[in-house]
Amino acid sequence: MNKVLNINLGGYPFVIDEDAYAHLRSYISALSKHFAKSEGREEIISDIENRIAELLTENTSSRSIVTRNHIDEAIAIMGTPEDFIGDSYFDEEIGHHHGRKYRESGYKTGKRLFRNTDDKVIGGVCSGIAAYFGIEDPLWVRIGFAFFLVTGGIAAPLYFIIWAITPAAKSTADRLAMRGEPINVSNIAKSIEEEIDNLSETINEIGNQFGSKKKFKAKRQEAPLRQGFMF
Repeated sequence: MNKVLNINLGGYPFVIDEDAYAHLRSYISALSKHFAKSEGREEIISDIENRIAELLTENTSSRSIVTRNHIDEAIAIMGTPEDFIGDSYFDEEIGHHHGRKYRESGYKTGKRLFRNTDDKVIGGVCSGIAAYFGIEDPLWVRIGFAFFLVTGGIAAPLYFIIWAITPAAKSTADRLAMRGEPINVSNIAKSIEEEIDNLSETINEIGNQFGSKKKFKAKRQEAPLRQGFMF
């Protein structure tokens, strides 16, 4: 007979038996160690916990106790560090990021329709539709909406109806589902690391542009002084 514990995982309350809790805690600890040197470690672990909570919610009723079998089923879906060691995206020893090009070639259709607010012109509807149907460049969807708009079609009201009823892809799991990619440990980590890299690049670009403007302004201020010394 095992003791049961009340825990909060990913914002969901669960009643879990002691053996299952120890197994889950060991799994999360192993992942924390694996991603210890990743810049997005905290966000990766948080999103993994959120996804495990969703899986447990789907596989258990509100009154059932989470058992070792439930945890094993969730881990089988999520994967373990050993499952993606050897992936070119990760280093075997530190689980560190080595490049951004991780997605497989070819088109993938989304599992759910979301608004892609990370690539939006107005509300991210066109970008979300492109991801759902496996269209690599959302520009083609935008051109389609623009064409029907100028030809007197129902593009405008249709766009705003889809905007109103379609949720935005807010979490990493949402963005993976939108692209039709499995929501597992490897893909969650890859997605978060890519976001961090993109943010770092944007910050560097802004810093470089700001530095260039300061240098240009300084040169303009020096020019009259140089001209004065010539006389």
